[in-house]
Amino acid sequence: MRDLPTGTVTLLFTDIEGSTKLLAELGAERYADVLEEHRRVLREAFARHGGIEIDTQGDTFFVAFAGAAGAAAAAEDAVALLEDGPVHVRIGIHTGEPVVRRGGYVGADVHRASRVMSAAHGGQVLASQTTRDLLVGLTARDLGVHRLKDVGELRLFQLGDGSFPPLRSLNNTNLPARLEPMLGRKKELAELLRLVLVEGLRLVTLTGPGGIGKTRLALELAAELVPHVEHGVWFVDLSPVREADLVAPTVSSAVGTKTPLVEHLSGREVVLVLDNFEQVVDAAPQVTRLLSASERLRVIVTSRESLHIAGEHEYPVRPLAEAPAVELLRQRANAAGRTNTDQYDELAELCRRLDNLPLAIELAAARAKTLGPQELLSRLDRRLPLLTKGRRDAPSRQRTLRATIEWSHELCSPPEQHLFRRLGVLAGGGTLEAAERVCDADLDTLDALVDKSLVRERDGRFSFLETIREYAHERLEQSDEHEQRAAAHAAYFLELFEHARPHVEGGPLQAEWIGRLTHENDNLRAALTWCERAGAVEELLRLATAAWWFWWARGALDEARVWMDRALAQSVEPTALRADALEGATFLAYRTGDLATARQLAEERLAIYRVLGDDVGLGKGLLNLANIVADDDAEYAERLWHESLELLGDHGHTRYVFSGLGATAHRQGEYERALSWHRRSLDVAHRVGDARMTVTTLGGIALVRLDAGQPAAAVDPLRECLQLGLELHESEALARNGLIASAVLLAERHPQASITLVAASVAALDRMHSVLMAFQRGRRDAALERARSSVPEAVAEKAWMDGTALDVEAASRFALAHLD
Repeated sequence: MRDLPTGTVTLLFTDIEGSTKLLAELGAERYADVLEEHRRVLREAFARHGGIEIDTQGDTFFVAFAGAAGAAAAAEDAVALLEDGPVHVRIGIHTGEPVVRRGGYVGADVHRASRVMSAAHGGQVLASQTTRDLLVGLTARDLGVHRLKDVGELRLFQLGDGSFPPLRSLNNTNLPARLEPMLGRKKELAELLRLVLVEGLRLVTLTGPGGIGKTRLALELAAELVPHVEHGVWFVDLSPVREADLVAPTVSSAVGTKTPLVEHLSGREVVLVLDNFEQVVDAAPQVTRLLSASERLRVIVTSRESLHIAGEHEYPVRPLAEAPAVELLRQRANAAGRTNTDQYDELAELCRRLDNLPLAIELAAARAKTLGPQELLSRLDRRLPLLTKGRRDAPSRQRTLRATIEWSHELCSPPEQHLFRRLGVLAGGGTLEAAERVCDADLDTLDALVDKSLVRERDGRFSFLETIREYAHERLEQSDEHEQRAAAHAAYFLELFEHARPHVEGGPLQAEWIGRLTHENDNLRAALTWCERAGAVEELLRLATAAWWFWWARGALDEARVWMDRALAQSVEPTALRADALEGATFLAYRTGDLATARQLAEERLAIYRVLGDDVGLGKGLLNLANIVADDDAEYAERLWHESLELLGDHGHTRYVFSGLGATAHRQGEYERALSWHRRSLDVAHRVGDARMTVTTLGGIALVRLDAGQPAAAVDPLRECLQLGLELHESEALARNGLIASAVLLAERHPQASITLVAASVAALDRMHSVLMAFQRGRRDAALERARSSVPEAVAEKAWMDGTALDVEAASRFALAHLD
């Protein structure tokens, strides 16, 4: 173990200036030889003067000396020995009292020494004031006080002769001081640095809606660029500027020149940060002229729309990820005086409802002194009135979220403003077809709103951040076309869901349609709400009837029941439409364990079909009633199923009849007969393309095989059940059959995994308010008891807790991993 100097210690950092460029010039093999020689020379110089190597990474050295004189002498030797070679080393020296930890040093003095080195140029040795004071009799050139990134101001001295450009400190810039660290943008910052420093891009435009953090990210990027830029990094705030002709004078003022800007920049290595360019976008050609006149100029732009000029690289800035968004909220809430901010799930939900938008989070945190997370969540149905308490030192447009969005809205042309408010009727966004038919959108105007970062386009869908959508919808409500657009919206989505229904029930496009409708969940709710409010009784019942299959496929049984019940309550005439709706209501009541209501609805449905003389409808109704009574009266249920078969003929609904007969035979211990019925169900499901029923039936077959004492024969259908269920996001069938069959199969081989899967199934079905038939519950409970008896109680409890934390799809992947 090496003995490190303690107390007052002089720390020395080195690295190679322009190492990336040198690598490109020499090639990898030659560069490796040069790097190795550079390391040998430095190590010998450090060792001669008592230096102890603390760390080396790539081309960087960190060395400690007991005295400042030894560090200075070692630096002088190193520079002299490397002077004639291709490597130019910059060296920084600082003296302080770092803390020794685990064979190294920690503390502010380590960071100061590193930043002193970063301010130097190749061949230059810099020392801090504390080091200079200890170098008695040594000539040093006072370079003045410099502001260094993250460590504040230090007086710096150059050791030795030599003429060098201005130091790479923050003095060579007008960047505003950053009072708080940036959160959650490390990946973006690294990507931007690569684009500018490695790929050499000269014009990068950070785009995104107001409040997303474009300026903050640009400032962080600019601060990182300062050490790499010879003649300075200059920040230009264009937010007060409204005329394109004033952009050049504003830039000249920021960089401090009275000569023509093109002349001043010519030949200089400069970075300009042009902030808030959106309201002077007509000045974009001026940026082109500046870049053409100065080959060493680089420009970073922040704007709500791109400049659309040659050489531009647009970099869209996205909302924060969950973890940094929560940390931002926590920190700002603590600063506002709120101390109980440990409820991560609540804070994460709050951030999600705020689109993980930094400005919205900061404004919400300003309310945290008087409102806790739950109270804030309860008020977020109307975000804009809540988010009004901005910081006094923020620009006026960023003191409230409404002002930020209005800033963007005011920059739109009248046609853009009109389409913007109409799009507010789309809840959760919509396809181009929906925008055209519901909002009378034309593609050029829609593209303009995308360019201005008011609308997002992804995978063929156009949407808002919810904070922006609320503003757009508010503008629509204040206009004279609100009801017209809401009615058009409801009509469009009624047509869409009615068209989708046969595909969702079964067919080769089932998975595709379920996936497509999943994106329209919010639009479905909005359309149903408008139909109810507007008294459009028939449309409400039609839409709920068309949607219940989709809700069932997604496991949203509770929501489905609410809307079906409300729609049926408003339309009581014994029509074919009501009978069709009763099919869904009956099934949903049955699946959620409300057997009395299910039976009452099923019998009303049968009565309507008897009056209408609809044999197919009657067959479907008998099927529903058989499912309901099967647990209590299997014999009666079997008679109903056979009567249903006679009425249905070769109708695709026979797949449900065969499945019910298979389940009955299974309960009676007639396993071969159960398998025969399930296979017939599977055949029909394949014929009509019902992948959802395939998942259910495969799980049923696996359970029959297990009860028949054939675990090996259960593996293949179970694996297929899980894999297909995952593809379809078929939550309920997976939770009812797939997870239970997996738990039964694994109860002896992997008891912990079995317990986890039972817990996941129970938790998922509870969330869906879905219940199991008695024999399914029996198989599940028996598997749980067998698995629990095989492991210690503490292990079983942990496995159960692990399972309750899994969603259905995660649990299904867990099951698949244990089946092999």
